[in-house]
Amino acid sequence: MSDPIRLLLADDHPVVRSGLRAVLATEPDLEVVAEAATAEQAVALAAQEQVDVVLMDLQFGAGMHGAEATAAITARPDGPRVLVLTTYDTDADILAAIEAGATGYLLKDAPPDELAAAVRTAAAGQSALAPTIANRLIDRIRTPGAALSRREVEVLQLVADGLSNQQISKQLYLSQATVKTHLVHIYDKLGVDSRTAAVATAKTRGLIRR
Repeated sequence: MSDPIRLLLADDHPVVRSGLRAVLATEPDLEVVAEAATAEQAVALAAQEQVDVVLMDLQFGAGMHGAEATAAITARPDGPRVLVLTTYDTDADILAAIEAGATGYLLKDAPPDELAAAVRTAAAGQSALAPTIANRLIDRIRTPGAALSRREVEVLQLVADGLSNQQISKQLYLSQATVKTHLVHIYDKLGVDSRTAAVATAKTRGLIRR
C-alpha cells in the first residue's frame, strides 16, 4: 500500500479545521499532518513539514491573503500543491488564486467525496476545479473581450471598497491616469457609465465580492 497523501489545513476558523479533519479522517489514503490558523503560518509549515497538498482558505482577517500564501508556497521548487477551499467564488478571488499557482479551487459546500477526489487530483498534479469555477473560467475564455482583466477586477474591487482613484493608485502602484484608463475599460465592458453602476453590475455578475 502506498503512503497516504499528507495534508496541511490552512483556515483561521478552528471549527472549520476540525470539521475538515473529521471528514478527511474517513479516507484511508489521506492524512492531516498539520494545521495553520494564519496564511503566514501556512507558508512556514509548508516549508517545514513533509506535505503533499495544502487546503488553503483565502481570507484570514488581518495579515497575508490566501492567494499570497499560495504564491509563496508554490514558488518553491519542491513545494506542495495548493487546493483552495473557500466560500468565495468571484472572478477576483478565482483569478488571484489560479494566477498564484493553485492547482485547484473548491467551494466549502462541496460534498465530502468531491473534496477527497479533489485532494487526490491535486496531489497528482492535475487541475481540480469545482464545476461552477470551471464554467466561469470557460466563459472568460469564450468571451475574452467582455471579461475584465485581473487588474481591472482589482481596481473595481477597490472602488467597491470605497477607495478614491488617488488611493487606488497608491495601493496598486499605478498612476492616476492608468487607474482612470482601467475604469474607462471597465465601464465599456460592463455597459455602464458610473462607478456606482459598475460596482452594482459587477456584484450582480459575481465579479467582485458583495
